[in-house]
Amino acid sequence: MTASKAISLWDASALETDYTAPLNTEEQVDVAIVGAGFTGLSTALHCAEKGLSAHVIEAEQIGYGGSGRNVGLVNAALWLPPQKVRESLGPTYGPRFIKKFGKGPEYVFSLIEKHQIRCEVTRTGTIHAAHGPSGYADLQGRHKEWQRLGEPVDLLGRDEISEMIGTRHFHGGLLDHRCGTINPMGYCRGLARAALGAGAKISTGVRATQLHRDGNLWKVETGNGTLTAKAVVLGTNAYTDALWPGLNRTFTMIHYFQLATKPLGPEADYILPGRQGLWDTGQIMFNVRRDAFDRLLIGSMGKVVGTKDNGLSHRWAKKQIARLFPKLGPVAFDEAWTGQIAMTPDHLPRIHQLEANLFTPIGYNGRGITTGTIFGEAMAGLLTGADPADLPLPMTDLATVPSAPIMSRLYQSAFTAKQILKAI
Repeated sequence: MTASKAISLWDASALETDYTAPLNTEEQVDVAIVGAGFTGLSTALHCAEKGLSAHVIEAEQIGYGGSGRNVGLVNAALWLPPQKVRESLGPTYGPRFIKKFGKGPEYVFSLIEKHQIRCEVTRTGTIHAAHGPSGYADLQGRHKEWQRLGEPVDLLGRDEISEMIGTRHFHGGLLDHRCGTINPMGYCRGLARAALGAGAKISTGVRATQLHRDGNLWKVETGNGTLTAKAVVLGTNAYTDALWPGLNRTFTMIHYFQLATKPLGPEADYILPGRQGLWDTGQIMFNVRRDAFDRLLIGSMGKVVGTKDNGLSHRWAKKQIARLFPKLGPVAFDEAWTGQIAMTPDHLPRIHQLEANLFTPIGYNGRGITTGTIFGEAMAGLLTGADPADLPLPMTDLATVPSAPIMSRLYQSAFTAKQILKAI
């Protein structure tokens, strides 16, 4: 795949080979999975390892949605501090969720190691950087709770964080040693390779057009044939369409964009020398990281406006890099792309049971790598007899967010306005 046709830098640079195959037959399986991203492929891998016949169908290519457009930060837990998670989920599910998702990066890294997935993995942590004094105060509260829970998370002052990042722009930060970075498309394709090796099937370029029951079975209709399954898992998250009524109204869709410079070479060695990924505490989140080929990646909420070579987002990225790293000088860009995030009202993900033997994990709030992987494992457990009460969080019925389309447009307007202000 050439860079000009790539959906992201990760698509163009991933070392794992893409996989394509049509669906050209009628087939009956134990579980049909819609969507070949982190969730769908993790579900397929874990189902196949448990002896279930699993078939993934994907409308585009492996990792086409948020999985292949991800920032690539393998973070623990959620954006929410653990106190809020416990408050929202209660005394049973709260501590369980925090523990399970705190170990999420470790589980992702174990799969990478087990299946020798080539995805530019680093395990030097991630940095949650304070955009100002109020952000630092928030991080102090988070740090206190992580320390109480015995987790390896350090609170760093301005001097320490400046040395780690290569700029004095931030007021401090949390260094989470559990975490790291990957090429997310490489990880996604590696999960696909592992799932195929375990016996699962994957068909790409196949869009599910109808989903309905036929007695005790489910029929997944496509333009290329029909899958009949005992159970169905919808793993489409922020790229959910109208296949199941109302499902794409259960979250507010947020855009997130990235620009990646051309490889910078030794002159950029002072920027994030430990290769940690960074995101900040600002209301309109901002991220910076350096990839294995010394490209600098920078992004924020909103869409790419223009191209990698000109336009608003190009000017924004150049301005931010010059502000953060003035010694770097002028930079040129290799790629620019936009992804989608499914944000829920309480910033917690969901596992919905839509009908008997029809499930969807959804609403990842920008934490797709760990959440999709963990929920894929959970789906396989559920489909092989695990107690639903043992899931990381309670299974819920679908509940729409009536304001979602309006809020999505309002957010996008605010994000574009922010780009304009920051590009001046």
